[in-house]
Amino acid sequence: MSLLTADSSQLLIGGELRPGGGGTFETVNPATEEVLGQAPDADSADLDAAIGAARTAFDDTDWSRDHAFRAHCLRQLRTALQADAEALREITIAEVGAPLMLTRGPQLEGPVDDLEYAAGLAESYAWETDLGTASPMGIKSSRVLRREAIGVVGAITPWNFPHQINFAKLGPALAAGNTVVLKPAPDTPWCATSVGAIIAEHTDIPPGVVNIITSSAHEIGSALTSDPRVDMISFTGSTATGRAVMTNAAATLKKTFLELGGKSAFVILDDADIAAAAGFAAFSVCVHAGQGCALTTRLLVPRAAYEQAIEAAAATMGGIRPGDPTKPGTICGPLISSAQRARVEHYLSLARAEGGRIVVGGGRPAGLDRGFFIEPTLIADLDNGATAAREEIFGPVLVVIPHDGDDDAIRIANDSPYGLSGSVWGTDPARIDHVTSRIRTGTLGVNGGIWYSADAPFGGYKQSGNGREMGVAGFEEYLETKLIATAG
Repeated sequence: MSLLTADSSQLLIGGELRPGGGGTFETVNPATEEVLGQAPDADSADLDAAIGAARTAFDDTDWSRDHAFRAHCLRQLRTALQADAEALREITIAEVGAPLMLTRGPQLEGPVDDLEYAAGLAESYAWETDLGTASPMGIKSSRVLRREAIGVVGAITPWNFPHQINFAKLGPALAAGNTVVLKPAPDTPWCATSVGAIIAEHTDIPPGVVNIITSSAHEIGSALTSDPRVDMISFTGSTATGRAVMTNAAATLKKTFLELGGKSAFVILDDADIAAAAGFAAFSVCVHAGQGCALTTRLLVPRAAYEQAIEAAAATMGGIRPGDPTKPGTICGPLISSAQRARVEHYLSLARAEGGRIVVGGGRPAGLDRGFFIEPTLIADLDNGATAAREEIFGPVLVVIPHDGDDDAIRIANDSPYGLSGSVWGTDPARIDHVTSRIRTGTLGVNGGIWYSADAPFGGYKQSGNGREMGVAGFEEYLETKLIATAG
């Protein structure tokens, strides 16, 4: 397999690879602004066919009941993806602008490896539980609790970590016995169509179980969320779009899993190593140009150590230069598009207008005339009510905010419509426990602890979404509960 071309990028519908009814649309390298090639542009007829194929595969085959076969297919897919890892890596770097180093982890190899976890759950999960005998209303009854697949899942995914999020939905949804219609972001279509080709050509996954449609039209995603043949929508993206997904899904009362935005707080307590913690925060927000919903983009520091933290963060961010994602040492690649760069630049303008001090960065890097790059940027002298401190920017931008003690840090951290992630740094276990138990967020790292793992559930509080992805909790999002009571 080599880097995809217009001729080889196709939709996967009902087990067949085929062109899009709407023609094609361009996919662009964000590091060079060069057109990589064409992706199939699905139309409403393609979507109808994909949903119909998924519905038929669920209703008319034993896919949902054959746990061992599903585990086999997932392992087969994992092996086939690993065999094509270098081609997939090339596609991912070119289309996503993902730094090479990240493809060794969450941008490719990690999510592929995690399919084994999903396969294992298909085999080991307790699909049936004996609840024993009871006599409600005087009728002796033996009760069995069964967990079953929901049905047809519509999976809608973003562009920032396409393989991670595609497989975090495909893996557990398929392991649970569902069929899937996957619609990836139009910015990264090849990352999905390449997987579709591998499924069709190198696995025993039955026709219609996985359908992959790429489209430049937002109406396709909207139609997927409202179609009555779809039993569940699993969506990752912005909070604004998540609201629209929930509204569309409400007409048929289908289940929605939403993993949405974040504006997570990195809390440094006054007994921490201020410089080390601030440097860690600054580094993390530069990875993949800050294009991660769970990145900690608000740095909350003790007021007495405010300038010290700014100095340490500035030294780290000032030393990270955006660059070519194909080079092994690159940490901060490009933003995904010119539109995303314009969005980040808009927020930087707002920060200046609201009184923010740009300590480092704040513009396009010198010497990079092509590509959608932005400098790692540190903003000081804004309070938590400023726009840059409240809204998700999705760029390598860190806002430093002073706090007046542990409880004040908790207050500021929670003063946000979001609650996706966070970090706490300190040395006193009791104080750390006090802070972590009161911050309302779905995941927290302590002193650099990493919460990301196939067996660890991920998701948010408040407007960061509902439900969990990955882990047993993420797997169970794709299941229904059935109780069977037999008299006698």
